[in-house]
Amino acid sequence: MTKDRDMQAATEPKTSKWVMTVVIITVMIDSMGIGIVIPVTPALLMDVLPNATMAEAAIWGGILTSLYSVMQFLFGPLLGTLSDQIGRKPVLMVALFVMVGFYAVMGFAQTVWLLLIGRLIGGITAATHATATALVADISSPKEKAARFGLLGAGFGMGFVLGPVLGGLLGEWGPRAPFLAAALLAAFNFLMAWLVLPETVTDHIRRRFEWHRANPLGAIRAISNFPGLGPMLVVYLIYAVATAVYASVWPFFTAERFGWSPAMIGVSLTIYGLCFAIVQGGLVKPTIKRFGEYKTVIIGFSFEMFGLVLMSVITNGTILLGLIPIAALGVVGQPALQAILSMGTSDDSQGILQGVVAGLSAISMIIAPVSMTWVFSVFTEDSALLYYPGAPFAISACLLAIGLYIFVHKGQKAQKQS
Repeated sequence: MTKDRDMQAATEPKTSKWVMTVVIITVMIDSMGIGIVIPVTPALLMDVLPNATMAEAAIWGGILTSLYSVMQFLFGPLLGTLSDQIGRKPVLMVALFVMVGFYAVMGFAQTVWLLLIGRLIGGITAATHATATALVADISSPKEKAARFGLLGAGFGMGFVLGPVLGGLLGEWGPRAPFLAAALLAAFNFLMAWLVLPETVTDHIRRRFEWHRANPLGAIRAISNFPGLGPMLVVYLIYAVATAVYASVWPFFTAERFGWSPAMIGVSLTIYGLCFAIVQGGLVKPTIKRFGEYKTVIIGFSFEMFGLVLMSVITNGTILLGLIPIAALGVVGQPALQAILSMGTSDDSQGILQGVVAGLSAISMIIAPVSMTWVFSVFTEDSALLYYPGAPFAISACLLAIGLYIFVHKGQKAQKQS
């Protein structure tokens, strides 16, 4: 009996590393599938709306994005709670399977209404990242969580780098080619996860499904009941809204301020994606080992605020490119904050926690695109009292300052109780 336990202890690290590798690849392919369609989405919308202007197509694009995020917010906690009972793997398999159909629908759709239906279904089952994060939490010790969450972030960043590049190349064959390629990637992802990933929810941590925990507000209330986690969820939401400024206004800001072409905008996003992956994959673990999760969050927020303030006032595009790596250092705070949340939650609630986190991220992508583009418009229109294209970045820095204030006053208590 003792010999069997020793053999199991010896093989667990190798198994854990192999599972981590597959999960990272899964998240990277998921991210590639998202990024691969970005360059051709406007062309696809113009294809299904032949009489529409680019501005009208952009409105539909915003509707598709918001609908997807709304569905994530509404159904993320439900899928997370479900994974706490039936397991991570079934939920992940369903999400990956539906993703194949989602991209296929986007690739073959001839009407905008079919695109809306596909986007709605895709948003409902968008549980890949949240479920993968819960799986990683299941197989990780408290000291390993932040570093492994950072590796997941690195995988997502690399997928974000590779996806748009591949999508741009495939887009030369037509606006539908990248969507079909994304469907093939998702199918490969499904097969790989089916063959390799284990089920990590054991009877020891399994939790009975409860409807009051499955709705967004009930899920947030359930997680907030853990000591000190309510304020940390507020901090995470503030961080998500503030950093969503990049996705919301970056193309408009760089085109207005520096006159960048779409190709140059793509280059800048590739640089950011590479820096993002390097920081989360290579710097999170040593930073947390040296400073701990609490101080790493403070360091990350400080770098992020510094970068946002500089971006709000900078007038030279070359200097902005050089600033991107400095701003990317701020992402070390995100996995550290996720680790504090995970360590403050019981083992049988990791799924619902990641569902709540996914829901908060979805809220940020509902709030930020509308609010940040409105701020940008107010400060760049002809009648603006003050011409200030960088205003959204300044507001985001102020939001992070508020989040850091809350974290400093509540974070140590949450960490001690975790």
